[in-house]
Amino acid sequence: MSPSDLVLAAILLAAPVGTPEQMPAPERWPAVREAIHKTAVRWEIMDPREERYLLAAREDFETDLNLLRKRYVELNDAPKLMDCQRLPDRRTVNELIKFNRAFRKNLEEREVWELDRTDLFTQTMQETDRLYQYWDAIRDAQCDFYYVTVRRAALKKLREFIGEEAFLAGVMPPYVPEWRFAFAP
Repeated sequence: MSPSDLVLAAILLAAPVGTPEQMPAPERWPAVREAIHKTAVRWEIMDPREERYLLAAREDFETDLNLLRKRYVELNDAPKLMDCQRLPDRRTVNELIKFNRAFRKNLEEREVWELDRTDLFTQTMQETDRLYQYWDAIRDAQCDFYYVTVRRAALKKLREFIGEEAFLAGVMPPYVPEWRFAFAP
């Protein structure tokens, strides 16, 4: 693989989805495939574990290339994986989500018995579910066994949920609607 192969890979990956490409010659195929793999992994649009089946066959060149191009477009503005460092670790996130679900279940049970507060419980459950979605995105971003593309999509979703400023500052939303709790003086 030469530097020109890497340039070619960058050009191929950044081209619009659906742009027809000529299949590389059989003798050039290994170098072109390696360059595309290396570039796609560096750009975080392909997980290293996908190398064994993406662009595995020369005949799949255009199909797989379009898949990578689509990811390039979809993840172009997504945060890089290194932004996971600003998030709580996966074990902590799992515990917070577990509490969120237990809190939600408690609200459902209370709603059955406290009919005069149905509106309050319904609204609080909706808030709890919304916060669950935020924390579920954090959990997806922190799952090492998920492919890099799934994790980056989760980071993008989280940033859209909480806003750019909070995301960059590492300020995560509460895991349950704390504003619904009455605090004793």
